[in-house]
Amino acid sequence: MRGTRPVELLGEYRARGAVEAADVERARGLLGRGADAWDRGTPLHFTASALIVHPESSRVLLRWHVRQQAWLHVGGHGDPGETEALAVALREGVEETGLTDLAPWPDAALVHVAVVPVPASTREPAHEHADLRFLLATGRPDAVRPENPQSPLEWLTVAQARERTTEANFRETIDRAGSLLEERRR
Repeated sequence: MRGTRPVELLGEYRARGAVEAADVERARGLLGRGADAWDRGTPLHFTASALIVHPESSRVLLRWHVRQQAWLHVGGHGDPGETEALAVALREGVEETGLTDLAPWPDAALVHVAVVPVPASTREPAHEHADLRFLLATGRPDAVRPENPQSPLEWLTVAQARERTTEANFRETIDRAGSLLEERRR
């Protein structure tokens, strides 16, 4: 598997559309900061996430995010010393869903880049995430377990997931997953 550090991922990545192109350029602007680009104390920093899919049923897994007040995907911040975006997305996926068989799907390619606003909390000011998004698959969808009662998980069709989320950038991620799932069914 090729490396999944942001410099490698963004160096070869091609944005789809003007909004993503602007987000990719902002994300590329972080590259000179090295590991510091993952520092959650900065106003814009990398995060890594994934939309989990079950290819056999063409369903996707959404998670309720209390802070964002939205149904989204899994993912988050790199831990100190983590620099591989896919490893961050996999770790977060296991932590947030209990699924231990997660694997990149259909490969380890970056599927979407989005700069997303994060509201202030009692612990940190408002900031932005340069989110590097992947698709991860499970073969055991019934093994899913939320990490806490405030963060339920739901398996949905692509159409249901589009309706459930309120975030336009995440609908784009869902659409990209839907296209790949559809290709697989052909």
